[in-house]
Amino acid sequence: MSQSNRRDFLKVSAAVGAAAWVEGSVQPSFAQPRAGIEKVNFACIGVGGKGSSDSADAGKEGNVVAICDIDAGRLKVAQARFKDAKAFSDYREMYAEMGDKIDAVTVSTPDHSHAPASVMGMKLGKHAFCQKPLSWSVHESRVMRELAVEKGIATQMGNQGTSNNGLRDAVELVRAGVLGEIEAVHVWTNRPIWPQGTGRPTAEEKVPEGVNWDLFLGPAQERPYSSAYHPFKWRGWLDFGTGALGDMACHTANMAVMAADLFDPTWVQAESSGIVENETYPARARIEFQFPERKRGDGEGNWSPCKMYWYDGGNLPPQEIVPGEKFKGSGSIIVGSNATLYSPNDYGAAFSVYKPGTTEDFKYEVPEQSLPRSPGHFKE
Repeated sequence: MSQSNRRDFLKVSAAVGAAAWVEGSVQPSFAQPRAGIEKVNFACIGVGGKGSSDSADAGKEGNVVAICDIDAGRLKVAQARFKDAKAFSDYREMYAEMGDKIDAVTVSTPDHSHAPASVMGMKLGKHAFCQKPLSWSVHESRVMRELAVEKGIATQMGNQGTSNNGLRDAVELVRAGVLGEIEAVHVWTNRPIWPQGTGRPTAEEKVPEGVNWDLFLGPAQERPYSSAYHPFKWRGWLDFGTGALGDMACHTANMAVMAADLFDPTWVQAESSGIVENETYPARARIEFQFPERKRGDGEGNWSPCKMYWYDGGNLPPQEIVPGEKFKGSGSIIVGSNATLYSPNDYGAAFSVYKPGTTEDFKYEVPEQSLPRSPGHFKE
């Protein structure tokens, strides 16, 4: 990528994909309407790692007509799977050449490229499945939400746990008042499981054969290649990822947030090992969110103020909350005035309800189903 192209890339990405841009041209194009019996034509951006399973799922449900990855090795593996798909290393070129042949895109890139890659397709009227976290910044998420409404397209983030029946059972239980008034919520994860809390590497490294480092950087500021960033380890770096919170909160906090309407805190306070050299997220953190009185999602009055606590990097909730359980991995706890819900599951889909401060079962009547069930949910 030339230096002038790179400046344009940064400018366009800062505006979150203002239009389909390839070599200075703006070429809006829309896929032709399809009959109901025809399959959706997918373009898959990022086909290694999580992108491998995302593109495989797209191939099961539709036609993968284009694949894109900055790593030629991963692209070659995907080409063996999708023999009729055209391969690209630059999604801008893919949109320019294949725009009228694509109905939808999957985006399974590092976090900093989620919004630029998705929005460029959404601007062209393409439906979008984007891996979590939805974006690198709050601003990008707002732009994506507004654009989805404006274009009338179908969108989804990769939070598959929401399709679990167990998660919906838990949400209904909390909303029905089985736990009583919500007093506190605790959510934790075993992340980071990658290096985090360090400064920028100083050693010079050669870019691996087949990796287009300029395209990996995308909207991020230019920096030399290092194996400390790629592959996989990018999550802990501010320029590329969103740390432990961005990686897992959409899963582990999802059930409690849905159940108790924990969307708009009045203040947030973090205790952590600190961001290092403005480069990486803290190695460990404990974050406290204060939520005000708020309307219940089921329309049945208001919730009282409460706090939510987030733990990562080995930090865990106080053991006395559920004294008979050993907290590990990921999980969540909702403390109510009548009972405590404990889930050792990433998604909140498997849970137990205990009497306060014990592991003695709390007997309750299963509430009437109020949420739809996903026809494609996986079995717990």
